[in-house]
Amino acid sequence: MNSANSPLTDAALIEALAFYAEMGVDEAVCEAPIDRTTAPPPPKVVPFKPRAAKPAAPPPVAEPKRDYVSEARQRAQNAQDLDALHAALVGFEDVPLRAGAKQAVFADGDPAADLMVIGEAPGRDEDRIGKPFVGRSGELLDRMLAAIGRARGESDPKKGAYIGNVIPYRPLQNRTPADDEVAVFLPFIERQIELAAPKVVLCIGNVPAKHLMQASTGIMRYRGTWSSLTFGNQTVAALASFHPAFLLRSPDKKREAWRDLLALEAKLKELT
Repeated sequence: MNSANSPLTDAALIEALAFYAEMGVDEAVCEAPIDRTTAPPPPKVVPFKPRAAKPAAPPPVAEPKRDYVSEARQRAQNAQDLDALHAALVGFEDVPLRAGAKQAVFADGDPAADLMVIGEAPGRDEDRIGKPFVGRSGELLDRMLAAIGRARGESDPKKGAYIGNVIPYRPLQNRTPADDEVAVFLPFIERQIELAAPKVVLCIGNVPAKHLMQASTGIMRYRGTWSSLTFGNQTVAALASFHPAFLLRSPDKKREAWRDLLALEAKLKELT
């Protein structure tokens, strides 16, 4: 027989259980007696301690909205000549309108010319080449200027022309630029006029007429209108007329454009 400290084998345990079953034992009891007639002690109550609330996270600090117009104005005013203005324009990065353009289209022709022609924005050809008014509309503009004795390649101020755009970057799909997009680049073209100091500005199309000459009507009614523009210390006469691209689509309007050219020629002779 095994001693008290010897572990029972599995066979011995099975024999013991069989013996207990034959004797009618059907439950296990503890070594210490339990009085089941008394109520059990109440459960121990642990007082509730609410969790300390986590401190609220500070609200996110919103980044200040970039003021493109003020930045453009500062950049333009700091430029002391046209080369510096061009560099300031190219360095004006992260402007939304630049996303779809290949390059800035700044100007073409002689900046010393007493005539400056200002269009709306570059198209596909202008964006590709980097000069304003190329392609079919540029060819028509060159013919219009030649009709009054002007050419963008002339170095004589009385025979040349300086050409630029209100918007230096091509809007996607050649769409008309929105007013807020124009507002961002307006300080650059105003400073460009001031530094070039032409005697007469020809604004062709709705956008330059509206934003430079403050036209209150569309170009169909406003063309042929003269205005006086003042930027810094420079005051110049400005005339509104049709854009060459519009004339290509509406050749019947060339008669009115011709009248504008004759008025432009007369004003230039008067002032020079």
